[in-house]
Amino acid sequence: MRTCLVLSALVFLAACSGCRKSQAKTAPDCILVEDGFGPNGTVPITVDVVAEGLEVPWGIAWLPGGDALVTERPGRIRLLRNGSLQPTPVATVKISSKGESGLLGIAAHPSFASNRQFYIYVTTDEGGSTQNRVERWTLSEDHTSATFERVIFGGIPAAMYHDGGRIRFGPDGMLYVGTGDAREPDNAQNVDTPAGKLLRLTPEGEVPGDNPFPGKPAFLTGVRNTQGFDWKDRETLYFTDHGPSGDTLRRGHDEVSVVRKGNNLGWPTLYSCESGEGFITPSLTWESAAPPGGAAIYTGDAIPEWKGSLLIGTLGSRHLHRVVFSQENPLQVAQHEVYLRNEWGRLRETIMGPDGHLYVTTSNCDSRGDCTARKDVILRIRR
Repeated sequence: MRTCLVLSALVFLAACSGCRKSQAKTAPDCILVEDGFGPNGTVPITVDVVAEGLEVPWGIAWLPGGDALVTERPGRIRLLRNGSLQPTPVATVKISSKGESGLLGIAAHPSFASNRQFYIYVTTDEGGSTQNRVERWTLSEDHTSATFERVIFGGIPAAMYHDGGRIRFGPDGMLYVGTGDAREPDNAQNVDTPAGKLLRLTPEGEVPGDNPFPGKPAFLTGVRNTQGFDWKDRETLYFTDHGPSGDTLRRGHDEVSVVRKGNNLGWPTLYSCESGEGFITPSLTWESAAPPGGAAIYTGDAIPEWKGSLLIGTLGSRHLHRVVFSQENPLQVAQHEVYLRNEWGRLRETIMGPDGHLYVTTSNCDSRGDCTARKDVILRIRR
């Protein structure tokens, strides 16, 4: 089987016009999990159901005062208030709903308290073509309705799969936008397309002058389909990406990486723990497909053993993954373990709340899970 994978990869690389040859060396700091996903976690936790009756809740944006906006992939923005999901949507967004596309990520403006602005990542069919874009909206004073303002960044290639969609404001006040390769692997290495990247934009949708590629929105290249990232510090991010699912004659090997400005994650050239000149190698990857949803660094005090750990929701493997990085070698994983294995189904958004607890959404109603009468839920993880 391994021989077949290597031969398939070589065939693909020979045919891929935009690929650079991999050196096919194995990076010493990369851990490849060959069997399953990891040991069961040993830290005791409690899970509360905060809200139910949702349909593919994709992103959560916390607001000053404790309210939260929640996106549902079919196109609804919902309000979570005092731990209760309000019955009437804040807004309904016109979307293209093919495959993994639709209403995806959401982020509140850093100055939301004064301007009530928030941003969404959405797939649309406007203009005769399907594309992803970032829109800015304004929330009403009572938070129960919202008004579209404008598209701040459009023209992101879209497809039935690999649309990315996670958006978050960084500690520098810039908006970071995770995109997918839109089923065209070579997009990831082409700095002239926003597909297959982590983009960095001003709140107005402009390209910051200190971006790594002058005049380009790209902050990271070589991305296949990211849905989760968080900041270790102002200069360093923990970043997850989906591995191939047959599109390059390879499968599995989702990635957890430590990244900085201008890094190239290597898609579609590198695979698994391979290293190559000009590319970075993941710190953790699995032979079996996870794949990762949202990701957040645990910053609360409720579960002190988790402080500083990276928590990742997974979809196909249906668990919450905890990753601990080495203090001596920041690129190396010191420990990783599995929580909620097959307990809540597919896990999507993973984000810290203002109360110091971790919040996770399920994605069981996305046609790939078991969608019960309860539908999808929002979970709170505490001691």
